Amino acid sequence: MANRRNLDSAHKGKKDEFYTQYEDVEREVNAYLDYDKDTFKDKTVLCPCDDPEWSSFTRYFAQNFKKLGLKKLITTSFANDSKFEDIRVEPSDYEKSSPNYDPNKTFTHGKVFVLERKPDGSCDVDMNDLKWTYLEGDGDFRSSEGKKLRNEADIIVTNPPFSLFREFVAWLMEANKKFLILGNQNAISYKEIYPLLIGGKMWIGCRFNERVNGKNLTYRVPDFYEMNACELYQDNNGDKYITVPGTGWFTNLDHGRRHQPLSLMSMEDNIKYSKHPAIKGQPYRKYDNCDAIDIPFVDSIPSDYDGLMGVPVTFFGKYCPEQFELVRFRKGDDGKDLCIDGKPTYFRVLIRRK
Repeated sequence: MANRRNLDSAHKGKKDEFYTQYEDVEREVNAYLDYDKDTFKDKTVLCPCDDPEWSSFTRYFAQNFKKLGLKKLITTSFANDSKFEDIRVEPSDYEKSSPNYDPNKTFTHGKVFVLERKPDGSCDVDMNDLKWTYLEGDGDFRSSEGKKLRNEADIIVTNPPFSLFREFVAWLMEANKKFLILGNQNAISYKEIYPLLIGGKMWIGCRFNERVNGKNLTYRVPDFYEMNACELYQDNNGDKYITVPGTGWFTNLDHGRRHQPLSLMSMEDNIKYSKHPAIKGQPYRKYDNCDAIDIPFVDSIPSDYDGLMGVPVTFFGKYCPEQFELVRFRKGDDGKDLCIDGKPTYFRVLIRRK
């Protein structure tokens, strides 16, 4: 698909300018509040890898500071001249009108925006109370400044660069932080990521690779982005957006959807009634190198099978820890890729019913 190629080229060309929409941030955060209304209470939230002057993350947490009961909000930007695109974006009127404005730093330094409770402890603050200054460096999350801000935060929420997803997750894990971040479904198969999923150190968020109101997650892209994707469009203001399947939220914050068990049919009923030709009327196939059956579709997991089952990576978006145990990723008993009739299957996750 054209939009998939665009995402892949963004990864290879390190074009990481995909900006999350406000309603997508709000919808996802609300899922955690529905499960635990105090998820963000008295917490310091950090939104790195951002553009705080118009970021949806900054706007959402600033506008909902009191509702969430936040202690502090910190957001940072990455310097224009440190980005891979050879295009300079002129500083905003907001920046130029500030007494902090420095024409010698505006392109080479990142910025940090901070919103805190009032001296009397009141949470009654909003966007107008944000204070900003230039960082000493360019705002790279891996810098000493970035690590210091990370260490101060309780929860980190952002859309990290697609090309640096592995490094960003390692950066989070290094400090044992709570987080809610966007990523590509392909990240599930990264050797640095799937052990974290198997080990219960991170899981899939509430919305992942699914359509809402007929659309997958939609991101704003810069003006220079080429209009060649099948789901790329411009709004009435001329702003460009791309709808990208295969993206969604990763987190280690709990939410109710994670504990909803899958509704499944028995093996006999799957073979009788499945909508998938590979299942209907066919016996479940076994792997050559593992005593497990292959399940090519999540909705074909039998409810009455107690042995090992190999399921597609999309299972992670439906995984209920009370219903299934995650056993292993991709490999058979011999340490090689799971095979059927001598041919490797696509990535599979070995699970067992609890």
